Amino acid sequence: MRVLSGIQPTGRPHWGNFFGAIRQYIDLQIEHDGFYFIADLHALTTIRDAKSLRQNTLDAALDMLALGLDPDRATLFVQSRVPEVTELTWILMTSTPMGLLERCHAYKDKKAKGLVADAGLFTYPVLMAADILAYDSQVVPVGQDQVQHIEVCRDLAGSFNHEFGDTFVLPVAKTLEYGAKVPGTDGEKMSKSYNNTLPLFGDVKAIRKSIMKIVTDARPMEDAKAPETDHLFQLYRLFSNDLDVESMAQMYRHGGFGYGDVKKKVADASEAYFAEARAKRLDLEKNLDHVQTILDNGAKRAREVAAGVVARAKKACGLSA
Repeated sequence: MRVLSGIQPTGRPHWGNFFGAIRQYIDLQIEHDGFYFIADLHALTTIRDAKSLRQNTLDAALDMLALGLDPDRATLFVQSRVPEVTELTWILMTSTPMGLLERCHAYKDKKAKGLVADAGLFTYPVLMAADILAYDSQVVPVGQDQVQHIEVCRDLAGSFNHEFGDTFVLPVAKTLEYGAKVPGTDGEKMSKSYNNTLPLFGDVKAIRKSIMKIVTDARPMEDAKAPETDHLFQLYRLFSNDLDVESMAQMYRHGGFGYGDVKKKVADASEAYFAEARAKRLDLEKNLDHVQTILDNGAKRAREVAAGVVARAKKACGLSA
């Protein structure tokens, strides 16, 4: 089964990104044909600095490989290296209803906040549809906030198939399960938009310092506390085995502890959990030629698949014989 997803190179990944999405990408590559791309074309809607975009794109590749994406199992590539996708975007755009795009939440949310929404943001769902359809993707793992875009993709593909005959595979969304369970440093859902994230990579001491500053309530140490509703406990359980999690839960229920003790345990557990990935990333940084070869090979395979799909679409609608 062909599985596809992309990540935008708009900043370094945080714990929420990993447990909400990336970890599942890694799991899915074991039994499925995974296509994972770095969405630099999408990032142009927010990044206006060429040097930053290039560095972010490289960082995204290093991060994915360090976290366990295996180029022998999955295809990793940069979106803009597959020009067939932009060609397919235009083909889809010519029959995309304006009203459909006006209802998409990313555009509506930005307009509601009084922010300038450019044509790139408005037509973002069409490019996303082309990303998916170009590789005959069957399953697209996404967060709940992206499910609407998969529905748009299915609408566009279904309309094209109705007009010109069966051309595109209709994908289904696989809703990711873990993202809502990753609280940030303020207790809200971890998000770059809230400036409450904890990074996967970077200076370990700085990350530990951020963990120690996590906001907690002011209940006395001796009070019993419900682990299920505590965001520090929710973070701890991400990195710990069942036995340690239960031990921590018992400590919460009995009371008589300080949140500082829990923060130290969260820091220790997270450092151990990501230690291998951090070491692997350092090795990859020393061998960027190897990383570039992986991306080159990924783009080559992606182009081969996309070229076949675009050829089908062009023949179906009359752009080729």
